[in-house]
Amino acid sequence: MDIKDREMLMAMNIEDKITQSKKVIKEAIEKFGTEKLAVAWTGGKDSTTMTWLFREACKDLGAPMPKIMFIDEGYVFEEIWDIVNKLKKEWDLNVVISKNTDVSDKAKNIGDMIKVNSLDERNRSEIVKLGFEGEEFPFEPESFVGNHLMKTVAMNVFLEDNDIQALATAIRWDEQTARIAETYFSPRSNPPHTRIQPILHFKERDIWNFIFEYKVPFCVLYNEGYRSLGAKGSTVKLSDIPAWEQDLENTTERAGRGQNKEEVMGKLRDLGYM
Repeated sequence: MDIKDREMLMAMNIEDKITQSKKVIKEAIEKFGTEKLAVAWTGGKDSTTMTWLFREACKDLGAPMPKIMFIDEGYVFEEIWDIVNKLKKEWDLNVVISKNTDVSDKAKNIGDMIKVNSLDERNRSEIVKLGFEGEEFPFEPESFVGNHLMKTVAMNVFLEDNDIQALATAIRWDEQTARIAETYFSPRSNPPHTRIQPILHFKERDIWNFIFEYKVPFCVLYNEGYRSLGAKGSTVKLSDIPAWEQDLENTTERAGRGQNKEEVMGKLRDLGYM
């Protein structure tokens, strides 16, 4: 897909964007079936929007909802748990919690040091892939090592254990420069699966317009000024103004996220991150 195609899709009105997303979702369901397809949900605005769209597409097709994967990276906002538990019940979602307990069980608190040789073979081999040569690392879910172990590895184990052939993620073209070249269907090799990315063409403003037009519930942290939600310890709000009232067009959405992670996003994605 070239730049002109992306610009055309991003310039569509909200109803056309919804139609385009549902088209991608229906194609994914028809290709993989809901048993081999899973939806990645973080409790944030984008993945909640995508989950809502999946529910509507499944209703149109008369198909059951796929499994929902929620990654517990070890330091989740209580408010995220609140919205996840609320919508899990209200929307009757089959939510599977994925957590790399081999890592998290080695730390009582965020920042505790974890010795590499205390981990199982899978996690030690994953650390080798990162090129990390230290004997220990701090338990920080959004650090370079922590993000890979607590998110990417947890995701890959979920895919392997549930024999998932396609995983839907709620990334957007305008959200992060490392994601600008993504396509709606993106084959991945380790483990073999296809990423389905049905809201690539939504802008941040579109998400909020959609949420209010369709009365989609969202995490209360956005009311408090947070615009992008990551791990509790490395996510801050840069304003007290509700997210949707901020200058979305001229400021950076992920400025409140851990910037060490943002700087190595390309490498994290090469290793399988969303």
